[in-house]
Amino acid sequence: MVEQSSEVVSEPDESVVALSGTGHRDEETERRLAQALAELLGAESVPADRHFFTDLGANSLVMAQFCARIRKAEDLPSPSMKDIYQHPTIRSLTAALGTPAPAPAAPATAPPPTAPPPPAADPRVKQLTHLLCGTVQLLVFLGYSMVSGYATATGYEWIAAGSGPVDVYLRSMAFGSAAFVMMCAFPVAAKWLLVGRWRPGEFPVWGLEYLRFWLVKVLIHANPMVLLAGTPLFVLYLRALGARIGKGVTILSRTIPVCTDLLTIGADTVIRKDTYLLCYRAHAGHIQTGRITLGANVFVGEKTVLDIDTAMGDGAQLGHSSALYRGQSVPAGEHWHGSPAEPTRVDYARVAPAPCGTLRRAWFGLGTLTQMFVLYIPLLVGGMYMLFTGVPAIGRRLDPQSVSLSPSELVPDALVLSSVLFFGFVVLGLLTLCTVPRLVARVLKPDTVYPLYGFHYVLQRTTARMTNIKFFTWLFGDSSYIVPYLRGIGYNLSRVEQTGSNFGTELQHESPLLVTVGSGTMVADGLSVLNADFSSTSFRLSRVTIGPNNFLGNNIAYPAGGRTGANCLLATKVMVPLDGEVREGVGLLGSPSFEIPRTVDRDTRFDHLRTGDTFRRRLAAKNRHNFVTLTGMLLARWLLTFALTLFGLASVDMYGVVGHVVIGGYLAFTLLFSTAYWVLLERCIGRFRALRPRLCSIYDPYFWWHERLWKVPDHYLNLFNGTPFKALVWRLLGVRIGSRVFDDGVYITERTLSAIGDECTLNAGSKIQCHSQEDGTFKSDVTALGADCTLGVGSHVHYGVTMGDGSVLAPDAFLMKGEEVPPNAQWGGNPAVDMPESGNRTGVARRTTSIANVASANVS
Repeated sequence: MVEQSSEVVSEPDESVVALSGTGHRDEETERRLAQALAELLGAESVPADRHFFTDLGANSLVMAQFCARIRKAEDLPSPSMKDIYQHPTIRSLTAALGTPAPAPAAPATAPPPTAPPPPAADPRVKQLTHLLCGTVQLLVFLGYSMVSGYATATGYEWIAAGSGPVDVYLRSMAFGSAAFVMMCAFPVAAKWLLVGRWRPGEFPVWGLEYLRFWLVKVLIHANPMVLLAGTPLFVLYLRALGARIGKGVTILSRTIPVCTDLLTIGADTVIRKDTYLLCYRAHAGHIQTGRITLGANVFVGEKTVLDIDTAMGDGAQLGHSSALYRGQSVPAGEHWHGSPAEPTRVDYARVAPAPCGTLRRAWFGLGTLTQMFVLYIPLLVGGMYMLFTGVPAIGRRLDPQSVSLSPSELVPDALVLSSVLFFGFVVLGLLTLCTVPRLVARVLKPDTVYPLYGFHYVLQRTTARMTNIKFFTWLFGDSSYIVPYLRGIGYNLSRVEQTGSNFGTELQHESPLLVTVGSGTMVADGLSVLNADFSSTSFRLSRVTIGPNNFLGNNIAYPAGGRTGANCLLATKVMVPLDGEVREGVGLLGSPSFEIPRTVDRDTRFDHLRTGDTFRRRLAAKNRHNFVTLTGMLLARWLLTFALTLFGLASVDMYGVVGHVVIGGYLAFTLLFSTAYWVLLERCIGRFRALRPRLCSIYDPYFWWHERLWKVPDHYLNLFNGTPFKALVWRLLGVRIGSRVFDDGVYITERTLSAIGDECTLNAGSKIQCHSQEDGTFKSDVTALGADCTLGVGSHVHYGVTMGDGSVLAPDAFLMKGEEVPPNAQWGGNPAVDMPESGNRTGVARRTTSIANVASANVS
């Protein structure tokens, strides 16, 4: 008899099988990641435990290409550059990323039928709409020029009829004050007549509704009230445009919101400068309008972006270099920072309050108006009149018996007048900037709390405006000559290690005498030194110290108390930390920032050119080249001033024949001639050829020539924002740009290295930068945007980037060098990563509605 076995054969444990399978998949993922990186590095193999940067010699561009390659494999996890820096080995990266979720199984039954997509608009209709919109915008500009010319000529005639200096002064004050009031009141009237109240919604660009939007936006931005940002008058002006703003609000940003009815700001809120709160955005060929709601006692830091449909509760704070994406809301009392913003414990409101009531604000506003009407406007209008009457070409024209003047009489007058105005401004401006701030510093003491809207506040704002004149940093920047200029206005630069590129051409501060920069530090463009803290009632100046041997990338706000020390790399658009230990010997990237390697092998290959006799010879040669560039650009600006002066004198000479029309025609001709002048100059410097990608030292003659292209002024481009003519000017400058591109204010550094596809949407404050300069190494490459791409407000695209058709970059995002954005993807963040919810959030959380209700209760 055979016994049956009592042993029970059990089924295998499912958890053990799962763990075993996961381990196998991790090994396979690790192997494939290592293989992909080895191919990019040109190596046979890559050990899984070797550091990407310090051991393998990779750099951020190679790792961006690595991420793009891995992203294309659907069965592999998708790494971002932030993952690369935080997990810098194949093994740690594999463990951090895990394995991708399996693809969902196909449904057993066919999905229910969906409605067919709306038919695409006929390209011919789009082209016709685009053409008609540009035509109307051109006619509006010409009409505005004619009306302005008529008013100017009429006022000039009336002032000229004055019987003496006192009469001329009184007439100048009356005419100038009336013109100022009209220029301020006209946009308000136009807004209420053309639009009424703004409401949340969406409409396509280039259509009739867009034309009304564009006209109101242009009139608001061309308003002289923008010069009064930081005063109670600016708040009153926004209220007149429909904004709901409570008592005691201080707005330091000159970026005026357009859809003002959608802006709500509670009492005692402070908004720092360089903040975007437009209440609209351009997205995929449409203008989207939405609410921005700020509660009472809110703090909004510098270089921030508030997207539409965002809110902050009472007492909330948003740190510097941060952004709120559509649908985000900061609860009452919480502190957030980053892009997109996230909670933090850092306190950004760092100055104690001071007595500053309604009466003080009223007296300050009244005093500001009195100064403008009694002093500044009469000096400007009457002074110009007295100056011009001293010029024979104009003085003789005032004589009814005079005859037309010959070119031999006009040219010498234009030569003398333009030289006196231009070079007088340069010389007297430098003398003033090197003396006045030092006198003011005897009154304004650091680390002392002063109330707003008083004597000390006037001194601080006047000093900041004077010493932040862009002309001089443009003239001396990117050369050795910027060092004596900054020292002259008050910077403490320690023992300077001259590099020939210590500072870029864009630099701003609150007080030049409270900036200390360590030896060996280099600063790229766009640095803003935040050495003044503001509340809604007070301000305080503090010294900002940037350590030695640092390198600061583009578009950085460096606040007082920044926790960085010696030998740091601060990457483009980084948020400088205000908490934690002092960072030294590391790099910082992102918002909020995290540590990255200070340098990589590729950036040290030219270090031999930065020492010894070779360095001294190269630096001397660079200084000579930069001096020629500086002199040439100074003469180029003077030549334009001379030409416009000559045309102006000729217009005055024609005035008796053509009448008031010639003055309006002169304004239109000035824009056309200036644009053509700068475009032709830039193309001549570039030899009418496209740039090519480069990797070289800053002591290479090619780089010196490349720097010369950055010196060509481009402020005139902003006048074409929102019109079809902006794309035309870009095309003339060498940008490979498609049809019907909507450009609301993008800036492109290297025009001939940029490609922009059809019907792209480029928002205000966005930037395409096709180069990078880290320490002594210069790198440039092509950046290409496919068709129908969108760049959000304040976004930044680096070199070597490719964005697929229909892709979207969220507001304030930083798309790093070498990234490849797939078609129809939505990326956001700093640094940018795949973020589908960032592109076009349609819903606003219930919390936002409650915050809006609370904020409305705090608005007077």
